[in-house]
Amino acid sequence: MALDLLAQILSETPAEISADRIAFDGSDPILPTSFRIGDAAAAALGASSLAASAIHEQRTGRAQEIEVDVRGCAVSLISFLFQTLNGEELLRTSLSNPTVDLYQAGDGRWVHLHGGFPNLEAGLLSLLKSNRDKEALTKAVAGWNAFELENAIAQSNLCGAAVRTREEWLAHPQGQALSRVPLVEILPIGDSDPIEFSGLNKERPLSGVKVLDLTRVLAGPACGRTLAMHDAEVLNISGPNLPSVETFVVDTGHGKRSAFLDLNELNDVDRLFGLVSDADVFCQSFRPGHLAKRGLGPEALAERRPGLIYVSINCYGHTGPWADRAGWEQLAQTVSGIAHESADSEGKPRLLPAAATDYTTGYLAAYGAIVALLKRAQKGGSYHVRVSLSRTARWLLETSRVQEPLPNLNVLPELAAPDLFGQRQTTMGELVFLKPPLSMSVTQPHWVQPPEPLGASPPVWQD
Repeated sequence: MALDLLAQILSETPAEISADRIAFDGSDPILPTSFRIGDAAAAALGASSLAASAIHEQRTGRAQEIEVDVRGCAVSLISFLFQTLNGEELLRTSLSNPTVDLYQAGDGRWVHLHGGFPNLEAGLLSLLKSNRDKEALTKAVAGWNAFELENAIAQSNLCGAAVRTREEWLAHPQGQALSRVPLVEILPIGDSDPIEFSGLNKERPLSGVKVLDLTRVLAGPACGRTLAMHDAEVLNISGPNLPSVETFVVDTGHGKRSAFLDLNELNDVDRLFGLVSDADVFCQSFRPGHLAKRGLGPEALAERRPGLIYVSINCYGHTGPWADRAGWEQLAQTVSGIAHESADSEGKPRLLPAAATDYTTGYLAAYGAIVALLKRAQKGGSYHVRVSLSRTARWLLETSRVQEPLPNLNVLPELAAPDLFGQRQTTMGELVFLKPPLSMSVTQPHWVQPPEPLGASPPVWQD
């Protein structure tokens, strides 16, 4: 099944990448769901590795074989649950938050609130006139019509969405907008001469490629981590006052250095412009329009740095009436029909047992970035790569289901097979982590740089 999904990805993008040298070991069911989330993640990660292999072959003339572990790819969708730091689970319990949950509105429909960061939580509690107590939130949401609450949340620039069936979402203007775009969009946004891959003697596919990663939780960071897996130099830029979740920072921080720049300060914006002048890839997941106001939109940066690959990741898609709404993994599942189809025996909607649209969208973004680098080398140009959590959710809904899914049991101990995990020393201590769940016969994927705390490095390129 993963091979069929891979064929779909390759068929929608303008690149001649062959799947002849890739094999998939295993298939769903791996996690307790009928959705083929392991196969989909394996296909997306396999696509990015095929594209990286194509770059390596251009550099060296050497083709290579790729084998993708579907079980490992499924585990990668919950990899943060398995990592330990100095022998302790890394903040798993901190992920519990009553403002990030499903609640039933007064009309009987369900709404997923998402107060994942302090400002979002405070805004939701103010809107609902509630305190941070599950019983109080249940009562508060019950006083609303689901769609009226959804609109009020959006108008307040907060995060939350009403549960829809797949058919309702397909009929919605935003669902219709998503039906008109491919899974991975690669759009020309400027002219440049071809930029060939420098350093033909480099051993790994993306050696010498510089990536600016201005993303948080979780799809965007997964994109940068995937590029780093093939030796791209990834510099994460975060704001010193932006909230974060440590377990996700560590999980997606492999292969990256991390620096602080405050985009509300003109001097720091100028420093970012300086980094862009030498960058190959600029990846961002800010609210739509946020960076454009600072001169950091795709066309502006492509004019400043011809040949730039600009990657945008959001929740609901980049066109349509909801394009400017912020959202999260849970909300993509909520609106698309996934949560409705996954409902329990009493009809309460449920989410998938993994961050399936987040990580998979990150893998697809990395694939799009690498294909755009190939296009730049062949034809020149600057490109805008666009992916969204909701478009990935639609893809999952379009695939066939597992006929006999695993029962809804705790499968984590069974998945924690020692062969999937590595151990290394970091500045924070001894880290146990999920290794890249694939092998390549010439350039084995791995991360040179261990995760580091946010802001631990200066905002400069290494060389």
